[in-house]
This record gives sequence, structure tokens and C-alpha cells, in this order.
Amino acid sequence: MKRFFAQHLAALRDALRRLLASPLNTLLSLLVIGIALALPSAGWVVLDNLRGITGSASGVQQISIFMALDAGKKEVEEIESRLREARPGHWRFVPRDDALKRLQASEGMAEVIASLPKNPLPDAFIVEPEDTQPDSLERLAVTFSGWPKVAHVQLDSDWVKRFDAFLRIGKLSITLLAGLLAAALVAVTFNTIRLQILAQATEIEVARLIGATDAFIRRPFHYFGALQGALGGLFAALLVSSAGLLLAAPVGELVALYGGNFVLRGLSPGNIAAMAAIGAALGWLGAQLSVSLHLHRIG
Repeated sequence: MKRFFAQHLAALRDALRRLLASPLNTLLSLLVIGIALALPSAGWVVLDNLRGITGSASGVQQISIFMALDAGKKEVEEIESRLREARPGHWRFVPRDDALKRLQASEGMAEVIASLPKNPLPDAFIVEPEDTQPDSLERLAVTFSGWPKVAHVQLDSDWVKRFDAFLRIGKLSITLLAGLLAAALVAVTFNTIRLQILAQATEIEVARLIGATDAFIRRPFHYFGALQGALGGLFAALLVSSAGLLLAAPVGELVALYGGNFVLRGLSPGNIAAMAAIGAALGWLGAQLSVSLHLHRIG
């Protein structure tokens, strides 16, 4: 067992030595790998934040329940009781008098409101559902419309469907882009390992002559590919996080103009670890393919 760990530790040290032996080449490789991993990662972060922005902006993905004008306190309490039982998400009650005051405070509406003989606005409930899928929102709207003394239920379902379709297309596009860039990352590692094998062809032949196994010869190249990929993943996380920090303030100001309160979400520690792991796996795969092909040719 000690021999096993000693061999792997020696292979890891050899991989580190090769990375440090040519810093410029290593830096360029990390840049290519980092950009390849950063592009799809940034796309996923953007889509995740888009959903969050729409949820925080005023009036987006909300269901408005308007009571009948003759609805009294008893009917309002009945709707409140049903909402508590249904637990659709966050909700609040907007009394008709408060709604009239807000409307009256709007520019140019004070004189119009003053000329009205009575308050024409109904009591209302504003519901912010936890499940914002289009089908779920429509089912909630249908349920609310069947409750007693509910005159109208407002939901911009067409907008929600369009936005959901946009997110699905975005996710599919980013998935395809991630697949293409993953193939490019494997190709980069494949070529890097190929050059190293060709440069050390004589050493590999001598090692075989003195009894070195293929696993012993492959191991340093595997570690090199995985280590290079993991460092590239961390570099990609740095790029995405830096872009998020630069965009956080402008995005927050933009959302505030639409009545929202939103903080741009970046990469979590789990996301960063996943990016490093994906980079390491793709680097190992590229090294494995290259080593298998070129060692066979040398042999």
C-alpha cells in the first residue's frame, strides 16, 4: 500500500515539475481551458440570475386576485383562510382604500380620483407563487377564479410562457456550447500530452526495457492532464466571479429602476469545486486518449 501511494505521489510531483518547467506554455494552456469552461459556466449563471431578476421585479410572475365590489369583511377573511390552507407562496392583502390612495398619489390622477362619487377599486390579494412554472401558475389562477366573491384573476400567462421558453432555449444552447467546448478542452490536453510523449519517446523506450509497466508510464501523464484541467477550472471560476463582481452594481441599479431588489448571484463553493472537477475529468480523458494512442505507436 505504501508503495502504491509513493508511486502516485511521485507521478504527481513529476506532473507539477512539467507544469512549472514551461510557465509560458502552462499559462497559455490554462487560459484556453479557463475560457472554454468559463463561457458555459457564465451562461448558466446568467440564466439563473435572469430567473431571480424576474422574480424580484415588481409585478413579475404574480397573480392578482380582485374581489367583487360587494365583497365584505367576511368574504375577505374566507379568501385569506383559503390562501393559508393552499400555501401557494407569499401573498398580501391590498385593501381598496389603500389602492385608491396609491392611485391618487400617481401623477395626474388626484383630480380624476377626486371627481369620482365613490371608490371604484375592489379589495385585492397579490400572490407570489413559489412554483413559477407556467402550468403551475395557470392552475393556481384557475383555482383562485373559482373561489367565492372573486371577480377577476389576473395573470400574464403569455409573458410567463414566452420567458420560460426563452430559458429552455438558453439552457439547450448553453448545453450544446458546453459540449463543444468540452471536446475542444479534451483536444487541447490530447495535443499537449502528444507533444510530451514524442519529446520523451527515448526515455519511455528505455523505461520499458528495464521493466516499467504501461501503468507506471501512463501515470504522470494522467496526473498532468488532470492537474492542468483542475487549474483551468479554477481559473474559469476566477473569470466568472470577477465578471460577476464588475456587473453586480450596474445590474442592481437596473433592477431597482423596475421596482425590484436584487443581488447578483455568483458561483458558490460547490460550483467552483464542480468546475475544477469537470476540468480535471476532461483533462484526464484527453491525457488517457493521447497516452493510449501514442504509447501504442511507440511500442
